[in-house]
Amino acid sequence: MNRFLIVIDMQCDFIDGALGTPEAAAILPAVLDAVQSWDGPVLFTRDTHTEDYLNTQEGRNLPVVHCVRGTEGWQLAPELDAFARAHRCRVFDKPTFGSTELAAYLTEIHREQPVDELVLCGVCTDICVISNALCLKAALPEVPIRVLAGRCAGVTPERHENALRAMEACQVAVDRDA
Repeated sequence: MNRFLIVIDMQCDFIDGALGTPEAAAILPAVLDAVQSWDGPVLFTRDTHTEDYLNTQEGRNLPVVHCVRGTEGWQLAPELDAFARAHRCRVFDKPTFGSTELAAYLTEIHREQPVDELVLCGVCTDICVISNALCLKAALPEVPIRVLAGRCAGVTPERHENALRAMEACQVAVDRDA
């Protein structure tokens, strides 16, 4: 089977940094378990901003400097970074919520060898996880996409649940037991 695990933005700033939450910190062991036990390729995304973040549209709407390229907060959680380096995982730096580069990469792979499933986990469910799930759904409408609910965290638990319901409405499978 040609399946991919995609870990969305499990970066220090979202776990215990500028935008960290207890929920994001709590899922880190489960996300690490998922990548270590995954039988197939693991891909990572990294929210990536520049020093002028506050002058961007996102920065004006969310005026908290975070995930600036090269800073400690931009790095993947150390355990995940070690896994990504050891297994030479592809990491997609993305300046927006959804990664068009990730979608293009998987579309190209799908042309060569059909992708059987895409599985997503990470943060924030209500911003970047949903954006990437829907971007991938648009690029690969016939490829099943599944989100591991227990390995995702939203800005708040309520927004996490709202995003899961929205993805279900868009035919993204939500695995509430994983």
